[in-house]
Amino acid sequence: MNGVAARRDAALLPPMGWNSWDCFGSSVTEEEVVQNAEFLAAHLALYGWDTVVVDIQWYESDPGHHDYREVSQPELDEWGRPLPAVSRFPSAAGGSFRPLADRIHALGLRFGVHMMRGVPRAAAERQLPVLGAPGATCASIADRGNVCPWNPDNFGVDMDSAGAQEYYDSLAAQFAQWGVDFIKLDDVLYPPVQTAEIAAFSRAIDRSGRPMVLSLSPGKQLSTAHAESLRSHAQLWRISDDFWDEWPQVLEQFQRAARWAPFQRPGAWADADMLPFGRIGIRGHVGRDRLSRLTLEEQRTVMTLWCLLRSPLMFGGHLPDTPDDTLALLKRLDVLALREGQDAREIVRDGDLVIWSAHARGREYRALFWLGSDRRTLRAHVDDLGVRDPAVAECEDAWSGEAVPIDGGWVEVDVPAHGVRLLVFG
Repeated sequence: MNGVAARRDAALLPPMGWNSWDCFGSSVTEEEVVQNAEFLAAHLALYGWDTVVVDIQWYESDPGHHDYREVSQPELDEWGRPLPAVSRFPSAAGGSFRPLADRIHALGLRFGVHMMRGVPRAAAERQLPVLGAPGATCASIADRGNVCPWNPDNFGVDMDSAGAQEYYDSLAAQFAQWGVDFIKLDDVLYPPVQTAEIAAFSRAIDRSGRPMVLSLSPGKQLSTAHAESLRSHAQLWRISDDFWDEWPQVLEQFQRAARWAPFQRPGAWADADMLPFGRIGIRGHVGRDRLSRLTLEEQRTVMTLWCLLRSPLMFGGHLPDTPDDTLALLKRLDVLALREGQDAREIVRDGDLVIWSAHARGREYRALFWLGSDRRTLRAHVDDLGVRDPAVAECEDAWSGEAVPIDGGWVEVDVPAHGVRLLVFG
């Protein structure tokens, strides 16, 4: 097996892990990555959390703490490819992430890196050559009119220019040599979708010989018209811009999840973005050092919706500082089983009441979300929930494990503000 098929096989279930962005922004250090990797391996790997991703600007010695610098000063090799900043990643003194990747792999985890679309401005300004393309330079392949609107690091790549594909090939080959398992490719899903560069990066990964999972971000007004193209090149793609710890953003994700749920396939996942839980904003780009502003019930709602959607799950907080009640949300196997679910869909949306249906491992799941700001007692009939077994006498709350009686076909549950009850039948 090779190519896209091998990458899909590496992501048959939605990936789960930790990403440095929400807590450390663009300035994460090797020590902080290792701290979180070791915590993940010790406390969460048993539940399926197995990927560690170093997010943006790992190639900058001094990227700033709360915003991007106007002039990027990346570490580059002679071919214009980014190198880890040794001041932050001392094990990369040889010009490679391989020592860090090996350390992550030794913990039984997968190693991922973030990458901006395009060619570094600094490489273009220095007219560095493109590996494998005699005569081409980083200047000659640069598309100066197609740049990221929020990060100054790169120019786009003109895929009609000689050496354009070879540049992406050289990046993927480098990542493969480093032992990378997961690539988060950024600035490709803002309208218009950067289809040519996505396809080029996908080809480059396949040519590298290592089935590195490709994740695309960030999504903005992402249309399902792109679903088939996205599936053909990537294993994950974001359906929203950055998701943060604010309830109005949770509300917006409901309509996106409902739209994209029917398109989910093994190895090709719509991604609702990271989980901004625990301690975030330590050196982040949004807000200051804090525990997530989402209440525990709101976090439970997010986890339930993400699992129903079968979204990838990437934890954004500094794991060693995560409260126990939040960690417990990440370990609930009856909820995580929805990652293997089928036919997840929204079946009711009526004011603040939203109900989802799915089945997984031979059992029927029904999620009763209450989006209102006060606790509410909800009643639902099993017929309206689509539960057809007339003999069913009770169900179970997947979060608490408690039995929920069924009286004359009716289920009655108390739901907290912005909360959910996830019922399992069978």
